Amino acid sequence: MTHKKDITGIIIAGGKSSRMGTDKGFLMLDGDSFMSRIIKALKPLVTDIIIVSNNTDYDVFNLKRVDDIILDAGPLAGLYSGLYHSNTENNIVLSCDVPLINTTILKTLTIQVSEDIDVVQIESNHKTMPLIALYKKQCMQQCLELLEQGERRLRFAVSQFKTKTIVLDQHLEQYVKNINTINQLNAIKNEVEH
Repeated sequence: MTHKKDITGIIIAGGKSSRMGTDKGFLMLDGDSFMSRIIKALKPLVTDIIIVSNNTDYDVFNLKRVDDIILDAGPLAGLYSGLYHSNTENNIVLSCDVPLINTTILKTLTIQVSEDIDVVQIESNHKTMPLIALYKKQCMQQCLELLEQGERRLRFAVSQFKTKTIVLDQHLEQYVKNINTINQLNAIKNEVEH
């Protein structure tokens, strides 16, 4: 297992949130913002947390916030910006729309780290989740090359790396749900708050 001092947490919060109509990191669930909940899940495992977002409102969390280096190029650009600013080899990368994520699931990523693997990602419900994953700093260069070629798809980028995929047990799938719409938000509110 990789030690805490060797891991940076990177939270990508640069999306347009067009389906939600508001910045997802500030949505509330059970009295906490999505961002606060994700930070809590990351903290026991990392030394530093970087928020990748051009929104200065995120400065309220008193963490290092960095702008996207390449604008309007999606989560791949967010990943590149986060890795660029990271000082550690290993980086847990999360999107800001997984408010139920917990430290236990993230720890499974750190346990699987090895010299010959670039990316360790979660698979849930037969779908890989490149924004609940651990990336080596060395992925940064290839991310940049892909972005320069006009590539925007994070899944495509991950397919170019030496990747290990951890399939989540079915009873854990609820913890990695992406919340993209008001209906999804209301559904998890019912689950969490009752």
